[in-house]
Formats: sequence, structure tokens, C-alpha cells
Amino acid sequence: MDLVEALQRQATACEDLGSPMYAELLRLLVDDYEVGGVSVEVLAGYEGRSFGEAIGLRLLAAVHGMVLSGTAPELAEFYPSVGGTWDPVLGWEAFEQVLQSRMGEVRSLLAQPPQTNEVGRSAALYGGLLQLVEAVPLPVRLFEIGASGGLNLRADRYRYVTDEASYGPADSPVVFDSAWSGQVPSVDLRIAERVGCDIAPLNPLTADGALTLTSYVWPDMADRLERLRGALKVAREVPADVRREDAVSFLRGLELSSEHVTVVWHSIMWQYLRRPDRAAIEARLDELGASATASTPLAHLRLEPHQVIAHGRGATGWEYRVDLQTWPGGQRRVLGRAEPHGQGLVWGSGEK
Repeated sequence: MDLVEALQRQATACEDLGSPMYAELLRLLVDDYEVGGVSVEVLAGYEGRSFGEAIGLRLLAAVHGMVLSGTAPELAEFYPSVGGTWDPVLGWEAFEQVLQSRMGEVRSLLAQPPQTNEVGRSAALYGGLLQLVEAVPLPVRLFEIGASGGLNLRADRYRYVTDEASYGPADSPVVFDSAWSGQVPSVDLRIAERVGCDIAPLNPLTADGALTLTSYVWPDMADRLERLRGALKVAREVPADVRREDAVSFLRGLELSSEHVTVVWHSIMWQYLRRPDRAAIEARLDELGASATASTPLAHLRLEPHQVIAHGRGATGWEYRVDLQTWPGGQRRVLGRAEPHGQGLVWGSGEK
């Protein structure tokens, strides 16, 4: 896949996920690139990058960070995240001006791995955890690979509201209205340990870390911004240990613990891993699972995309599933399905 195709796919994804501003901005970027505009120089060296590397979203996040920090005032009036209103004509002119005048800074930020620590995915992870603990009523040791700033490690400190019930602290600054459809048990959830890893972790307690995390939220999606800002408040009150380490090394150092359920979870990060690393992670989980017992159980909980294969037609698209595998035994279940940002979550498929 070439860069133009990747940007076009990212534009479609933004449109599908509710960000018309970013969909339009990415298409304008493609138009500029194809006629040899400033974006050609900005994106030089990234021509062969894949869709999964999210080069377009990295570029947009780099500029959004400048807007949020006040260092790109010419764009502020067009960004809803700072009170502006998007205009595709005047907004693109201002965006193009920033690319031209701040090219070196934008290019340096492009080299950083994506940091989409989407708090909306906590609903899928937390709801899956409740279903796990109903079956395995032990304190939880929570380990996240690709944890970014570790905001989802605090998933139990957010509020989830459904038509049938509410979960989590009533005074949480992060509230999910209509969090999901389907039945989820209300259980005594005790998290004894919160540890994550990331190859380039962010500290949400610092101004720079909070800015970078916010820059990856699409500026015309007010609900996501509100959740992120609430999660940053929770992070100041609830400690979590996020280590600078790759997922393979992190899991090689993991051991099971008596009278605890050890949970490895992740969300929308599998695409960033090399195939050998995916295989190594799965092998390590199988190795740990082989030693799991009723008093030292292991679980693998994830929200990740899966290709949909229609009989006789091959691959027809992608769906985002909440999958749970537990040991001893290695039983796998599809708990539910959601959108990439965690919305539209429906429980209860029960597939193996």
C-alpha cells in the first residue's frame, strides 16, 4: 500500500468514526500531496508506510498539539477543541501555513509512535473484566501491553451507565452514558496491581504527557476530549506503573501469583506489532497458561480488529471484538463487539 492509499483509508475511517473535520483534512492533504504541495516535503521518507502505522494521524496529532499549546494561533479559530469552528477552505490555508513554517518540528513529531490512549476502550476492557471475575472471583493483577499513558489501567475508576445498571464510582469525572448493551454482572472487583508497558510511554501526570495524549484525540469529538480530560484527573489519584519496555520482554518477565488472577490486556495495538513479536507474545501466554492452576489463573483480554470472512466470498471487512481466553484450560470466548473507540459496545455473543 502506498502513502496516498493509506491516507485515503484513514480519511474514510475518520468519517466512519464521527470526525468529519479530520476526514476532510486528510482528503485535502491527499490533494496537496498529489499536486506536489508542501505535504510532499513534510512526508518525505514515509512513502511506503502501511495504514497501520497511522502516518496521517501522527501528522494531524503533531499539528493539534501545537494548537492546544497555543503555538499555532493561526489555526485556533478552526479547531473545536479550543473553541473554534472548522472551515475547509480557510482552515486548510492555515494548516498549510503551519506545515510550511513548522516543518522541522512536524517531521520530528512524525517519528514518534502513535499514542492513541483512547479512554473509550475502557468500557470494553472493564466490562470484560467483570465477566472474568464473576467466573474467577479473585483479586486482579492487571498487565497492559501497549499501555501508552496507562489511562485504561484505571478503568475501574470510571463510571459506566446503562439502561439496566451503573458501575464504577458515582463521583468519577469520566462517565460513559449508554456504555453498552447486554448483560454484565455486578461483582466485587479488586485490582491489586496495575502495570503496563510501552515502547515510548507517556506520563499523564506531566504537562507534556497530557498534551501529547490530548493531541491524539480528534478535535471535533467533544465526548472523547471530555473523557480524556477526566481520565487525566483520575490518573493523578490512582497510581499505575507504566514501563518503557517492549511487549515481548515485558511478558517474558511476567509470572503468575497465588490467589490472584493475572490478566494481560490490550486494545487496538496488535496492528503495530511485527509478526514475530505477535507469535512470541502468544507463545509466552501459552507457556504461562500451561503452568496456570485454579489458584494461579491467567486471562488474556483484548479489544482488537478481526477480518470478517463470508462463506465463499473471502474477506469482507473488519469487526472489533472483545475476546477472552482463560487458563487453566485455554478456553476462548468472544464476549462482545464494539467500534474502535469503544462505542457501540454489545455484549453477549458467547462464541468460542
